[in-house]
Amino acid sequence: MSRWRPPPEKSTALITREGHARLKAELDELWRTRRPEVVRALAAAAAEGDRSENAEYTYRKKQLGEIDRRVRYLSKRLETLRIVSDAPSDRDAVFFGAWVELEDVDDGQTHRYRVVGPDETDAKRRWISIDSPLARAMLKKRPGDEFDAQLPGGATRFAIVAVAYD
Repeated sequence: MSRWRPPPEKSTALITREGHARLKAELDELWRTRRPEVVRALAAAAAEGDRSENAEYTYRKKQLGEIDRRVRYLSKRLETLRIVSDAPSDRDAVFFGAWVELEDVDDGQTHRYRVVGPDETDAKRRWISIDSPLARAMLKKRPGDEFDAQLPGGATRFAIVAVAYD
C-alpha cells in the first residue's frame, strides 16, 4: 500500500476572521500540546522492546503521522488564505460572509445559511462553503430572485428571502 494521495481539489482561499483564528488555534494546539504528548507516548512504547508486536507503538506512530499531516496542511493553508472581514459594498446581494434566508419554492420551507470558506463549513451552524453547489448558485442574487441549484437530491428551485451581513 503506497502513501501517495491524490492532491485535493483546489478550493477558494477565502476565510472569515473567526475561521482564521480557529485554524491558527488548532495548529497551535496540535503543535504545542498534542504532538509532544504523542511523541512522549511513542518513546515510552518504543522503549518496551519488540516493535513488530507492540500495538501501542503502532497506534502512536499512526497518530503522529496524522498530526504531522494536519500540521503540514494547516501551515500551508494559512499562508494562502485571504481574510475577508469587510462586508461588500452591495449589501443586498449574496457574497462571501452573507447570511441568506432561502425558501424552497416547491415545498415552501425556509432555510438560513451563511456562506463561508471551505475550511470553516459547519453543518450544525448552517455554514456552507462558497464552493458548494448551493452557494455557487445563489452568488450575486438578491431578495426576490429565484434560482435552481443542483443538489445531491436533484435540482431544486429556491427563492432568496433575505440577505444580511454581521
